Amino acid sequence: MAGYADDLALAHVLADSADTISMARFRALDLRVESKPDLTPVSDADTAVEKAIRSTLARARPRDGVLGEEFGRSAAAAGPGSRYWVIDPIDGTKNFVRGVPIWATLIALMEGDTPVVGLVSAPALGRRWWAGRGLGAFAGKNQHSATRISVSSVRRMTDASFCYASLNGWADIGRLDQLMDILLGVWRSRAYGDFYGYMLLAEGALDAMAEPELSLWDMAALIPIVTEAGGRITDLDGRPTADKSSVIGTNGLLHESVLTALARRS
Repeated sequence: MAGYADDLALAHVLADSADTISMARFRALDLRVESKPDLTPVSDADTAVEKAIRSTLARARPRDGVLGEEFGRSAAAAGPGSRYWVIDPIDGTKNFVRGVPIWATLIALMEGDTPVVGLVSAPALGRRWWAGRGLGAFAGKNQHSATRISVSSVRRMTDASFCYASLNGWADIGRLDQLMDILLGVWRSRAYGDFYGYMLLAEGALDAMAEPELSLWDMAALIPIVTEAGGRITDLDGRPTADKSSVIGTNGLLHESVLTALARRS
């Protein structure tokens, strides 16, 4: 476990650097924003943060590869290996460019197909969440001001607070009716979106969240945090998540109920 502790400490160093860069560009009058081929926005802050993280990793972890949203996959300088870092420099770029403070840098370490370290830093909210396999999940302003977090103990859907990102994606995959049935049947539903709903899940502030499709950089950092907090994350079929995968995150107790409710209807 000591190895993951060292990697987690490095993730905090990476996040400190990212926070300094991103906060300097947040609500900046000269922020430059372009559209990527998929029509999603990318700002100069996205690219600057990813470049800075990659530069530090090249020095500190030359045996590890990197996968980032903006610059793709890079092999380790020391040669191929099973470990690589997954970076989303700004998760919630649409919020970032509109001046909404709900955005974060996501940093994960993978061993093969398994995320073993995850850190989410939301500097505009003054909050950070992190976890390493076997080390527990924590939240606070920084590593030295932290509280261990855990998921809720809600067992019934009628008592649950359910989170989703948007409705359009569920319509696109033909499961909007299933989602609406959930929203109308739970105690409370809100569309927090992006990383934030999963962090509220890990803290026990809500009980389940589902999204129809995410890329690996959107979810890799979230998985260790939710699972180390006692929760569960799978795709819509109950399998481990992968790139461009649907995602269901719950407190574990509600997972089978959410899977059943969102199942494809014949």
